[in-house]
Amino acid sequence: MKLFHLCICVLILFSICSISNEEFEASQESTCKEEKEAEQPFDEVVFDWSRTWAEVMQLVKSKHYQINKPKKGMVKAINEFLNHLDPHSAFLDPETYTRMLESTSGEFFGIGIVIDNTRKTKDKFLVVVDVIQDGPAEKAGIEPGDKIIEVDDGILEGMATEEIIAKIKGERKTKVHLKILREGQTDLLEFTIERDVVKEQSTLSFHLEDHDIYYVSLSVFSKNAIDQVKNLLEKGKKHDYRGLILDLRNNSGGLLDAVVDICGFFVDKGSLVAFTKDKDGNIIEKYHTRTTPIVSPDIPIFILINNYTASAAEILAGCLHMHSQQIEKKSKRNPKVFLIGTQTFGKGSVQEIIPVSNNSAVKITIYLYYLPNGQTIQGTGIKPDFEIERSFPPSKQMQWFTKFYGSENKLPNSIKPNGTIDTSCKEKDKKNKDNKPKRWQERAKEMLQKDNQLRATITLINMLHMAQECCPTQVSTRSEAINFLKGIYLDNKELIISEINS
Repeated sequence: MKLFHLCICVLILFSICSISNEEFEASQESTCKEEKEAEQPFDEVVFDWSRTWAEVMQLVKSKHYQINKPKKGMVKAINEFLNHLDPHSAFLDPETYTRMLESTSGEFFGIGIVIDNTRKTKDKFLVVVDVIQDGPAEKAGIEPGDKIIEVDDGILEGMATEEIIAKIKGERKTKVHLKILREGQTDLLEFTIERDVVKEQSTLSFHLEDHDIYYVSLSVFSKNAIDQVKNLLEKGKKHDYRGLILDLRNNSGGLLDAVVDICGFFVDKGSLVAFTKDKDGNIIEKYHTRTTPIVSPDIPIFILINNYTASAAEILAGCLHMHSQQIEKKSKRNPKVFLIGTQTFGKGSVQEIIPVSNNSAVKITIYLYYLPNGQTIQGTGIKPDFEIERSFPPSKQMQWFTKFYGSENKLPNSIKPNGTIDTSCKEKDKKNKDNKPKRWQERAKEMLQKDNQLRATITLINMLHMAQECCPTQVSTRSEAINFLKGIYLDNKELIISEINS
């Protein structure tokens, strides 16, 4: 009997091993097949599957019960193929292509929103990163953080971002209908907005007088941004301020030429900003600064970044950071540049828009960007020197709860310090008598007041300023300054906690 059981166990074990071997061989065969297909020449694959495509189209024509909008299907099929190559390649139909040509002029017929360019085609919404000052969207009540889920009753899933932008833009004085999902709101919000001329304000600047710090926010890199930043920096030359905060959070990119010129305000003329390589590793083009520096090398520069800092914004942050770390050691100018916030998005690819037949165009990824030291940001992004997560104010519901129930004296019939009992009804929220929408600058000031990343940056600048006066030898270089600040300032790094035994 024992021998019988042993034989059964051996057979079971053998069968399991056989199954495992069969699965392994099938897996290996599948892998080899995929590798073989990957090695198949592109022309051969296209020719082979174009024949299949033609056969399918012929069957559709002869067999399908009711062919519905074949042109739309063809456009989606081409776009799907390009999206399969990478998230930023896309097919632009005639309407999308025509309207996209208007978007780089700095003045266009739209509603005045800054959108999240990092969106993928499969996403069901488009995030509004910011609204343009005095634009139609701001006047209508659109807010930063809103998620657009429908444009003119059309859902966005499966649509390229360029196609959505084309639907939002249009002729002047025409209207577009948006459905919005807003945090804290249980129902969808609907807005009908009249398109108009939008003069893009790329920058926003403030002087933090109590700390003598200049703050510059860049929302996008456009032609207007160059002169706007230059004027702001020229004003700051009048006296030696403690530091400059360059806010690139939520900046999803723009024109590389604008980045090159803005970089030139900080580093030597002729300094390398970035270069591009093709798929074979060949250097295609190098970009050098063309302008004369404006900012004194003695002024520390603190750059705010987050996961929505992408593309051209990453190049600016990465370039200045690397010049501060390495390249500028050989130069008379040695700006101290520090990155604050969270890791950037990691889009370091170059797209070219190429016209094709049927008044359409293809947006296709052709090169990758590289920073001056040869590092690419594609897929990796840039890590900050000081990692500080953004904390947001509590929701409206939580604010209401805290106001009416967050302390003993807010409770009904609570005993007051003098021994009396308060039986009065709670005062209802007073409505703001001034119903006029706040200006963009005023809204920005309110947001900055609650911005923990900005406050942390101000603290770091003040710490560095104090060290420069008290112990300058300890912060004479950027690396020394980093070590000094990290030794004092507590960021998101893990605390070493040990138990004390009694």
